[in-house]
Amino acid sequence: MNARSPSAVLRALPPGTRVVLRYRIDGGFTDVLGPLVRAGEDDVTVAGRRGEVTVPWSLVTAGKEIPPPPPRRAPRRTAT
Repeated sequence: MNARSPSAVLRALPPGTRVVLRYRIDGGFTDVLGPLVRAGEDDVTVAGRRGEVTVPWSLVTAGKEIPPPPPRRAPRRTAT
């Protein structure tokens, strides 16, 4: 099994790649999903739905590339 660290995985990806990142917060864990902005020496930044999130590597527990979101479905039309 290849047990690369989350920092090694994310640093190998180009900016703009869609990723999910799990990290520690007070009382548990949380995730941010979106385009990778930057994977620096000390931290990683992801553009989440609510804005950019920068997390120190010491708090990151997992991270990986994910596929693009599925296309939006057309709205349902009602019969008239």
